[in-house]
Amino acid sequence: MHKLNQILRRVPVWAVYITGLVPVPWLFYQGMTGGLGVEPIEALEHEYGELALQLLILGLAVTPLRRLTGLNLMKFRRAIGVLTLSYVACHLLVWLVLDVQDPSQIWADIIKRPYITVGMAAFVLMLPLGITSNNASVRWLGAAWRRLHKLVYPAAILAGLHYVMLVKGFQIEPLIYLFVILALLLLRLPKPAFNTASRHADSA
Repeated sequence: MHKLNQILRRVPVWAVYITGLVPVPWLFYQGMTGGLGVEPIEALEHEYGELALQLLILGLAVTPLRRLTGLNLMKFRRAIGVLTLSYVACHLLVWLVLDVQDPSQIWADIIKRPYITVGMAAFVLMLPLGITSNNASVRWLGAAWRRLHKLVYPAAILAGLHYVMLVKGFQIEPLIYLFVILALLLLRLPKPAFNTASRHADSA
């Protein structure tokens, strides 16, 4: 793991941004040329949304991976977060511009369709995180910056629920995503005080 971390330290952050954004125009091109099947708009919307969810999970996994395996991706955590919001924005724009098209229908869909309501709530929580993902905001907000960025936790849960509610019928894939999100969040919880006290008593 030490050698892998040494290699990762030499990888520039800009390379992560470029590599992470490659699927955006490629998937759009695929949709325009029939590469995404008979429902290209729905498929494009799904692809962007799923990539956003995968990046969101990767961002949540950075700290547990470092603690449990020693793999250090902290250098790329901000880039992962910005890429996550970028794919959320693409997912949302496809829905707004290519799917719904009628502006008067947008608000009605948000109110009437619970999965859209949940998805929009996740987006609203993530928006200030993207806006403040810069050094100037870190300096300006100080300790409040860390508290603000904990909004990613409820946003991740809502994003997982959005996917579960979106699919028709029982499908295992969305449930796996939600399970992984919940597991990663549980790993961040502090260990119960009685376990700590028990260990101290055993070692006494």
